[in-house]
Amino acid sequence: MDRTMDERPFRILGIQQIAVGGPDKSRLASLWVDIFDLDRKGHFRSESENVDEDICALGTGSFAVEVDLMQPIDPEKKPAVHIPPLNHIGLWVDDLAAAVAWMTSRGVRFTPGGIRPGASGHDVCFIHPKGNDEFPVSGEGVLIELVQAPPEVIAALTS
Repeated sequence: MDRTMDERPFRILGIQQIAVGGPDKSRLASLWVDIFDLDRKGHFRSESENVDEDICALGTGSFAVEVDLMQPIDPEKKPAVHIPPLNHIGLWVDDLAAAVAWMTSRGVRFTPGGIRPGASGHDVCFIHPKGNDEFPVSGEGVLIELVQAPPEVIAALTS
C-alpha cells in the first residue's frame, strides 16, 4: 500500500501535552510547579476516567505545551492514571475526525469512547497502547492522545 503524504487527510502539528501520573499530584507539583515554575491554568476531575488532575502550561500562546499532573481518584480502580508515571503524550492534529477515520482504516486501535471533549476543552481521542487481531497498530505500550488543534494553533504551527 502506498502511504504518501498526499493521501493522508490530516497533519500532526506538534506536542500538545504530556501527562504525568502519581499517587499524589501535590508531590508532582513540588517539581513541575515549585521548581520548574510551570503555571497552573486549570483543574479537571472525572469519576469515569478515575482522574483528578491539575493542568499546567510550559511556554505561552500557541506554542505552549500542556503538562497534566494526575492522580487517581481511587488507586484501586481503572484506569490507573498513575501507572505508568508517564501516562500519555498528546499530539496536536489539524483534522481529528479525518485522522481517526484514516488511521482506523489502516488498522490503528483506539481506546473506547471515541472522539470526545478533553480536559482542556479540545476534542480528543486516544490511540490504544496495545494492538489486537482486528486493529494491530498501536502505541506499542504508550497511550497517545490526539487533540484537535484550534485554528490559532494550526496557523502558528504551520507557518
